[in-house]
Amino acid sequence: MNHVPDEHVLVVPRDLFDRMGAFQGFCGDTAAYLPLLLDPTQTSWRPRASVEEDRSFKQLIPYCLLTWRDADGRRHYFAYTRGGGQGEARLRAKRSLGIGGHISSTDGGHGDDTSYEAGMQRELAEEIAVEGAWTGRCVGLINDDSNPVGSVHLGIVHLLALERPAVSARESGLVDCGFEPLETLLADRARFETWSQITLDALASGLLDEPMA
Repeated sequence: MNHVPDEHVLVVPRDLFDRMGAFQGFCGDTAAYLPLLLDPTQTSWRPRASVEEDRSFKQLIPYCLLTWRDADGRRHYFAYTRGGGQGEARLRAKRSLGIGGHISSTDGGHGDDTSYEAGMQRELAEEIAVEGAWTGRCVGLINDDSNPVGSVHLGIVHLLALERPAVSARESGLVDCGFEPLETLLADRARFETWSQITLDALASGLLDEPMA
């Protein structure tokens, strides 16, 4: 998630999210939110330095979960620890499931779904290398207003089903990477950042619609 000092990121007004129906935790109803969240008449590009502390905006963040099914049909999920080189200082030393980051104005000037998709693909390519085929879909959103990081971000969750578990980190800030079954991840839930805790709970409750691979 490299960024320059003058980086402008994609945001929506917090009151738009409130009008659509603000929630805490995970929501799987993407159809109720995404059309407006990625409507260029609602989005804008704002200096990242200013919106990181401005609760009147929500920064839109793709949050990609990588999953692989073994020969027995058991699902495993990609997890890693955020090392010292990771861009978001408030999340360092935490375990995480999600790959992704801010959508930058360099990803496309319109602030629409095309800009969003370009930014998501860029973030994936910057952070990890995936060998083999994969399929994916958007499965929900994450909101967590219980802490300063979550209060200024809104996660858009994508589930990527990999043909095989061949993923390596391209960023030095991603360490201890690998695939683990859900029950192992749940046993270590306390060490994960809050979005990942919300995701683990949603997975455990069967709320995520997994793409088949």
